[in-house]
Amino acid sequence: MGLKTVRLLVLSFYYSPDLSAGSFRTVALVKALCERAPSGTAIDVVTTAPNRYASFSREAAHTETTAGVAIRRIALPAHHSDIRGQSRAFAAFARGAIAAVAGQEYDLVYATSSRLMTAALGAWIARRKHARLYLDIRDIFVDTIAQVLPPVAARIARSLFAPLESWTIGRADRVNLVSPGFEQYFRSRYGERSFAAFTNGIDEEFMTAAPAAARPARGGVATVVYAGNIGAGQGLHQILPPLAAALRGRARFVVIGDGGRRRALAAALERAGVDNVELRLPVPRAELIGAYRQADVLLLHLGRQAAFERVLPSKVFEYAALGKPLLAGVAGYAAHFIREQIDNAAVFAPCDTAAAVRAFELLDLAERPRPGFVAKYARAQISAALADDVLALARRGT
Repeated sequence: MGLKTVRLLVLSFYYSPDLSAGSFRTVALVKALCERAPSGTAIDVVTTAPNRYASFSREAAHTETTAGVAIRRIALPAHHSDIRGQSRAFAAFARGAIAAVAGQEYDLVYATSSRLMTAALGAWIARRKHARLYLDIRDIFVDTIAQVLPPVAARIARSLFAPLESWTIGRADRVNLVSPGFEQYFRSRYGERSFAAFTNGIDEEFMTAAPAAARPARGGVATVVYAGNIGAGQGLHQILPPLAAALRGRARFVVIGDGGRRRALAAALERAGVDNVELRLPVPRAELIGAYRQADVLLLHLGRQAAFERVLPSKVFEYAALGKPLLAGVAGYAAHFIREQIDNAAVFAPCDTAAAVRAFELLDLAERPRPGFVAKYARAQISAALADDVLALARRGT
């Protein structure tokens, strides 16, 4: 007897052509599901119209159907990356998603979520549809929001979101934790749940761009590149002005990205009077890889809040694939992972300028391939394993 076909709903706040970890992860999963699901399987993707950065806008059809995948993109109101704007954006997404799935039946709902709310939406839809629920958790929202808000607001947020997290995780049939650093938190609270551990990985574009042979250091002033979100969680406005000043004449910094703290970063750089930092807006991946190739060092940084000690940033994987020296201001699990898995990487305590300078001085500025790491963390094979896990759960409900 052949494999039973299933109907899947995939919920992701971001999807191609948006630039975000959630987008890249979900696109790779949907591709793997299409390759591995039995003929006749129907996959509905409900996401948003491109909105990750106001400074990087790409048009995409509101509805799109190809090879068994139906994509519905929900238009959002214009917003900034503050809490109010994000709340309004999610409310519009939730209303649109509920309308999009009205009258549809599913065997399984898959929701990938960094800010808990998409996971909660997936749990609510799965309950209404009597479907199994697979959650892909990319952050511990209750911890994070409580540590980036002022104390009174943090207490209120925790009192609201902790019960929502409990209800959401409690509804799930299977929970994937993108960072192994999340495991202690979730198992101590929800040990009866079924957990998986499929991390982020290296996309094909970065595997193709990985160097085949070592290249010596170029000498002169080193170019240090940071690419990604510029928000409270990254803490660039705290580390970059003093670090750039300390390395004046030895390094120039190129920051590629946007986010809620970009203006704060620009203001902090101006106050510090540094002239060796260039701010650029987000660019498509092909251009980004070109900027990486011109770099001597790639910079990663998270704030010093305890919540960030559990995360494993997706940026680690694409940085490491390109063979460049890695300068990482991280703590906790990310620091352990980088020290154990990535050679020619120097870790320093977040927001510690003196430690960052010492770490920079430890790096060999030569480019060296990391073939073992690239093979181990290829996105395609991780997504294939995740797709098999999702499909196995879906078939249990048919």
